[in-house]
Amino acid sequence: MIQAEAVTAPDLTDPPIRSLALKDLRNCADLSEDRGWPREDHKWGLLLAAGDGYGMDAPDGEGLAAVCVVTRYGRPHADPELAAIGMVLVAERYARQGLGRRLMTYVCDDILKGIPLTLHATPFGQPLYEDLGFDTVGGAEMLQGSFRSDSSPSGAEAAPVRRATADDLPRIVRLDTEVFGTDRTHMITRLPAFADRLFVSEDESGELTGYAALWPNMETHVIGPLVAQDTVTAQALVTALAATTERPLRTDVDVRHEELRAWLKGRNLGSLGVSAVMTRDLPTPPGDWTRRWAPITVAAG
Repeated sequence: MIQAEAVTAPDLTDPPIRSLALKDLRNCADLSEDRGWPREDHKWGLLLAAGDGYGMDAPDGEGLAAVCVVTRYGRPHADPELAAIGMVLVAERYARQGLGRRLMTYVCDDILKGIPLTLHATPFGQPLYEDLGFDTVGGAEMLQGSFRSDSSPSGAEAAPVRRATADDLPRIVRLDTEVFGTDRTHMITRLPAFADRLFVSEDESGELTGYAALWPNMETHVIGPLVAQDTVTAQALVTALAATTERPLRTDVDVRHEELRAWLKGRNLGSLGVSAVMTRDLPTPPGDWTRRWAPITVAAG
């Protein structure tokens, strides 16, 4: 008779961390749903195509135990000038057992060692990121609701906008690089396929003064990125995009843009909370925040 050996439960710090691919998209979306987030398949597709996913397979063989996505920015064929971390998720059944810390430590200290980092943190995740050397440098307020247009005359009418064309894309990339502070061509050039609408604004001389995209995310349409020279232009872009959809709108606005946030709330977009903008090895995010109103998604910086 052969005596069975005692079976030891797997150590949750043991699952190897691996790179994710587009074939992992469904499991990533499943993990979002597991944590009470929307599945966001469309957004996951963009992030895994333009960035790099890292994760751990669940020890029980059921999908993924933990994931995150890294989007690197900078000149092509050069070392990244900035990396954004997002979609940090741990399956509910493995929560509070060290997997998130192990994954983030590996990504920050091994994969991205020496690269300035940024991320948007929920209050739940903020203590972990502080332990890893991140500092809070700002915030973004998530707003959502069915946009109520204002038919009364406003300054927004002084900022004409139109749908972007293929000829506008190089101009959008140049403006974005100037405002964002580093090159993210690999992300911006995906917008025409990713977004349902892409609008631009110009001044009287034809100079590009802003651009914005509207992309589908479950039952909502998200406005982002939103780049504009001033509040009036930002309002005009939002108004034009809102007129093209019957879905509720969602966007994440830098908390320093108080006038735009108040204007959006006055048009029926309510606050869903504020995420902390955090950086490591970077005093403040690069670029010109006065013209950067909302990101593509907080998961990509």
